[in-house]
Amino acid sequence: MNQTLERWSSRRAFILAVTGAAVGLGNIWRFPYITGENGGAAFLLLYIAFVVLLGLPVMMAEILIGRAGRRGPMQSLGHLARQAGSSGHWRWLGLFGAFTVFCILSFYSVVSGWSIDFMVNAFSGGFVGKTGPEIGAGFDAFLADPLRMTLNHTLFLVMTMVVVAAGVSKGLERLNNLLMPLLYLLLIVLAGHAATMAGFVPALKWLFTPDFSALTPMVFIHAMGHAFFTLAVGACALMAYGAYMPDHQSLPGAAVAVAVLDVAVALLAGIAIFSVVFTQGMDPAEGPGLVFVTLPVAFADLPGGAFWLGLFFLLLLLATWTSSINLAEPMVATLQGWGLKRRSAALVVGLCVWLVGLLCVLSFSTLSDVYLIGQMTFFGLVSTIPPEVFLPLGGLLIAIFAAWVMPEQEALRALDAGPNGFRLWRAVVRWVSIPLVVVVLVSGLI
Repeated sequence: MNQTLERWSSRRAFILAVTGAAVGLGNIWRFPYITGENGGAAFLLLYIAFVVLLGLPVMMAEILIGRAGRRGPMQSLGHLARQAGSSGHWRWLGLFGAFTVFCILSFYSVVSGWSIDFMVNAFSGGFVGKTGPEIGAGFDAFLADPLRMTLNHTLFLVMTMVVVAAGVSKGLERLNNLLMPLLYLLLIVLAGHAATMAGFVPALKWLFTPDFSALTPMVFIHAMGHAFFTLAVGACALMAYGAYMPDHQSLPGAAVAVAVLDVAVALLAGIAIFSVVFTQGMDPAEGPGLVFVTLPVAFADLPGGAFWLGLFFLLLLLATWTSSINLAEPMVATLQGWGLKRRSAALVVGLCVWLVGLLCVLSFSTLSDVYLIGQMTFFGLVSTIPPEVFLPLGGLLIAIFAAWVMPEQEALRALDAGPNGFRLWRAVVRWVSIPLVVVVLVSGLI
């Protein structure tokens, strides 16, 4: 259980890496439609508040465990638990996290593969002149085609595992240094283009003028859940990244930077998407089909719509690519802790995820009538239970370990915020974040 020798080369590299891990489908696909379904600006304010009170403190807890242990997630948890005189069974939390991201990546690579097909189709003008029912029928036909679905799933997973196999400095860091600035550039370009549309001002009013009468208990629950999910916490993935963190870097400063950048992506994506939706007089509460059905319809009649829609799906592809690398890293780090070389570990992870992903692909065609729990297909099962139950459970245990179990001096040193900063962080985690995670977990179970 030797300490890892790999490190991010700079503070900037670490921030870009963690931001790349956090930014993904949750920001560009889930945030717009969940904001649309929950009343706009009032939901947005709650979401930002819960990022501060829930997501950010737990993210810091997860990173500091990795930074203190300087090993893979299982090894860090076991090492720190022994130092604290606590049970060595805490190490199994690392394995639970690896299983969670294994389940999530198996469907994430399938959904992310959709963006490849949609990007090619958009740039080639495949959506131009088509009506909503035609685009919806085309999407259904795509889902029911196992060959096209498998091709995109395979291509996306190969893109992911090649980067992970290359290691921290040659793989993850180089890709993040290239793609994250490009992602923000694309977002700014899309938001700038949105500013020329008739729906830009109505979109801003809808996003930033809260109607507190729209608040319900479920809006609070959804805001809590999204604030937790959007920062990629709960699966020990950021624990693996924390093990590579530079020695002389403020963890709170880096975490706040990541949270700000993550929220900025969601806001810019929301502005770009809702400007198009309001320009075309559509309903912002379109649900999960907002990106893959509503947007192609909305862009179809706009000048240069094929180019701008293609650019949007390129943005979605880049965001999901960096995020999927984050999902794969803790699994590879765990296998490395068991003695496998990184490339071998990446190959094993990639093959296993690919095989399980095939079951997700077939859930829309050959296995569409096979139900595992209630009316859930295999895809429905792995796209629901791991994100809504396993992630908050993992986040809860991570927060408890960091704030109550691990040696105080190790946590103080790893947080690097001074005694007062440490006491504030620990108090927030113990008495605010942990109860909020329990609410998120219970809502996922019911």
